[in-house]
Amino acid sequence: MSKKLNRREFIKISSLGLGGAALGCSLFDPFDLMGKAKGFAGPSIEKFPTYCEICFWKCAAWAVKKDAEPWKIEGNENDPLCNGRLCPRGTGGIGAYLDDERLKVPLIRTAERGKQTFREASWDEALNYIAKKMEDIKQKHGPECFALFSHGTGGIFFKNLLRAYGSDNVTAPSYAQCRGPREDAYYFTFGEIIGSPPNTDIKNTDCLVLIGSHIGENMHNTQVQEFAELIQRGGTIISVDPRFSVAASKAKYWLPIKPATDLALLLAWINVIIEEKLYDKDYIERYAHGFEELKAEVKDYTPEWAYPITTISPDLIRKTAREMGKAAPRVIIHPGRHVTWYGDDTQRVRAGAILNALLGSWGRKGGFFFPAKKKVPKYPIPKFPKPAMTWWDLNPDKYPLASEILAQGLCDATVPSIDRKCAIKGWFVYGVNIPMSIPNFPKTLEGIQNLELLVAIDTMPSEITGWADVVLPECTYLERYDDLRISQGRIPTVALRAPVFKPRWQSKPGSWIAKELAKKLGLEKYFPWKNMEEYLDYRLKKIGSSLKEMKKIGVKKFNWNQPLYGLDGEDFEFNTDTGKIELSSTVLAASGFDPVPKYTHHEEPAEGYYRLLYGRAPMHTFGRTTNNPILVQLMSENEVWINADVAKEWGIENGQYIKLENQDGVISNKIKAKVTERIRRDCVYMVHGFGHRSKMMKRSYLKGADDNQLITKVLEDPIMGGTGMRGNFVTFKVEEA
Repeated sequence: MSKKLNRREFIKISSLGLGGAALGCSLFDPFDLMGKAKGFAGPSIEKFPTYCEICFWKCAAWAVKKDAEPWKIEGNENDPLCNGRLCPRGTGGIGAYLDDERLKVPLIRTAERGKQTFREASWDEALNYIAKKMEDIKQKHGPECFALFSHGTGGIFFKNLLRAYGSDNVTAPSYAQCRGPREDAYYFTFGEIIGSPPNTDIKNTDCLVLIGSHIGENMHNTQVQEFAELIQRGGTIISVDPRFSVAASKAKYWLPIKPATDLALLLAWINVIIEEKLYDKDYIERYAHGFEELKAEVKDYTPEWAYPITTISPDLIRKTAREMGKAAPRVIIHPGRHVTWYGDDTQRVRAGAILNALLGSWGRKGGFFFPAKKKVPKYPIPKFPKPAMTWWDLNPDKYPLASEILAQGLCDATVPSIDRKCAIKGWFVYGVNIPMSIPNFPKTLEGIQNLELLVAIDTMPSEITGWADVVLPECTYLERYDDLRISQGRIPTVALRAPVFKPRWQSKPGSWIAKELAKKLGLEKYFPWKNMEEYLDYRLKKIGSSLKEMKKIGVKKFNWNQPLYGLDGEDFEFNTDTGKIELSSTVLAASGFDPVPKYTHHEEPAEGYYRLLYGRAPMHTFGRTTNNPILVQLMSENEVWINADVAKEWGIENGQYIKLENQDGVISNKIKAKVTERIRRDCVYMVHGFGHRSKMMKRSYLKGADDNQLITKVLEDPIMGGTGMRGNFVTFKVEEA
């Protein structure tokens, strides 16, 4: 029987160790350096409900003030996403509020784009400036020539603003740069996407297969907790990774695969599952379409065929396939999160989805549950005007099966072209640091220089603010109301974010900024609520709660009368053309793509070059937290992992600073070498989000190297347009560091 993990065990799984955890908490230690107790003569303790904005998981929490001063953030025990426990990022959230390098006042550019040369402005002046420019763009080019790049909860209100203005060109870079192939691959297979948080039933699984998914380093909270419980109860973990990651260290099987050959391994596993009849015959007969086409396609993808491609032995391929078959249907081939790797990503992820189908794990306990999500009525507003053109009109012949607007597609549409009906002339950039998140920034810069208006809304003076015409300082998530968190899971939950502190300096909530700008544009009817309290109370009362109640409890759970698992012989119709799980996709076939995944060979590094891999650290989220005064104490710069034999050949010592040069001659900032046996010879690895080039963020300025700077070759997925970013190679510049 499993036991509940304590905080010590949870931190171990996150790979931090207790030393890091203690360091992160030291700013709020209730004892001074002499060991004397502080505040025990009746301190004033106040708790405020919030949910974390440090990553997309959005764990519900309590922000705690002691004697009216910031003290700590702790998990809300009523929230099934965190069970009362926050990851290091979440507990360090107060650092975002305390950061004295935040944006403080509205800024208007006084010099050419790219130079951090601005003058301070009042909010009224800044919003009038933006409104005038937006009206000019609408008159000259049409409202459709305005776009929004959005990442974060407050972006909801800017989406509302842009659609009221007359444009539907709204993009979340997380689609094309992260999760898009996963969503579309599972939709083509099961008629349902993998949502966020994903509906993986790790809590009840017996076998978890991780392919380039670093649970314990990406710190997706619920999954980390369930992963730790799986380890405790002796479940089987199979980790496929060129690097001996935290997850690999906990696995029964570590398969150190050659990078860019994952699809070959997946196809070989499918071959074994079918040839050895390890698949769920009754499940496939009842629920699946295209089994014979799949069987015919994979008959030659044997483990012996895969061995020279992947370097994984046929015996190990068969042994791990049999482990999956033995555990079925309580088995999960994890769909991952960041899956934009090599340009064939939709087909690679679909091969994993097909494996899950063969093993009967979809809709079964220990596999994938049917997620529960509460429907919360929206605040009533008028219908938005219909745009005359959409992103698809601007890109009529590209990515026919993209289910969302592509961020790099909007960047491309900003560059004038005789092939397009118009070029984008205005951008809102909300919480997206484009130079460090969308690959090949020099290409994007060509579009930026064509803009008539670029507005950056952010908490920090990140790289994108240097290219903006107007910079608007948003307050942090601890200083504002936001829309409700309505998360999917085993039970429906709704969480509230309420302000803990007054906004520092002249920063404002994104909801306020969007509403005030709507007034300037004559669009106030699309923001009819008096304030956020009225907006939230309206929505909450529609589901039997209220703002008053939610301020007390933070999270509300709701009853759910639909089954989590429903595919044990029951009749079921999938949301696909055939009404079944599509092992052979009718949608892909109709669009001219392979209905069953086929192996594609990828370019290999030249002599003296190594494939660049990148990932996450448990205490940071992309580049958003690398200036956080608390979290920077846990990790202030990244390292580049280099195989020990390779380092010896190059004369590189552990801890030595070097530079990296990619295949196109781009040279990184200096980065510390981590010489290790835990990575293959043919690749190197670094954590993403470091190497900031904004001098205004002093804690992170030029600390480590920026992997995105080295990603100049982009392998776009022809199905949905995802930007494959692992086709770049680097060599070492040892003497220049």
